[in-house]
Amino acid sequence: MKVLSVLSTPVYQSKKIIKHSQLLLKSYQRWKREPLIEPEEDPKKLAEKLYLAPFVVLSHDGAEDPILSYGNQAALDLWGMTWDSFIHTPSRLTAEPIHRDERKSLLNEVSKIGFCQNYSGIRISNNGKRFRIEGTFLWTLLNEKNQPCGQAATFKHWNFIDPV
Repeated sequence: MKVLSVLSTPVYQSKKIIKHSQLLLKSYQRWKREPLIEPEEDPKKLAEKLYLAPFVVLSHDGAEDPILSYGNQAALDLWGMTWDSFIHTPSRLTAEPIHRDERKSLLNEVSKIGFCQNYSGIRISNNGKRFRIEGTFLWTLLNEKNQPCGQAATFKHWNFIDPV
């Protein structure tokens, strides 16, 4: 009996995610005036670098109730989710109900001015673990026509919080 092995392409190598990675990085560069990761000419390698970066990168779409549209491996690990579950999650669910109004106000402010530096706040993982994110940079994603099409965030520091 012959066993066939089906190797799937990593999610970060899909055309859609390669394009989204470029959008994330170009928009970040526009607001921050520096690259998020070391530049790379090959879009596939760039998408891989972003996905495997040792810090969190996530984004949501531009809907009224935004849905997460990207999470690198660090984000997936922190929130305890698979790629498929992550990208179908309303982004408001990354915060506890008590912190959602604060989060919404912050995102509205980012919509007006384009970015926010050094944000800190409480978030919650898929399995209920609470953590504080620190030094977060949030930015508005801009499409090729320079129109807002979502928002993104990145941070390197977080601390888990003991249950209340």
